[in-house]
Amino acid sequence: MNNICENFRYVENERTGRDLTFKFYADGRLIIIDNVAEEVITPKDLKGASKDFYVRRRIAFIKNQLRASQLKYA
Repeated sequence: MNNICENFRYVENERTGRDLTFKFYADGRLIIIDNVAEEVITPKDLKGASKDFYVRRRIAFIKNQLRASQLKYA
């Protein structure tokens, strides 16, 4: 099974100051962990800067996957 994973930690500078870990797996799965509350959250629970961070990382992850596929089959 392909368990390649990219981990990113994001700490908000806003009043809420959420500390989040994003795990993007090569098979498309995503896990977001709230490190303070020690619970898994979903993308719909994100707001503001943390949601922007998630969207930007997700787009970058998809682009990297597409590039890898193009190189593999070129």
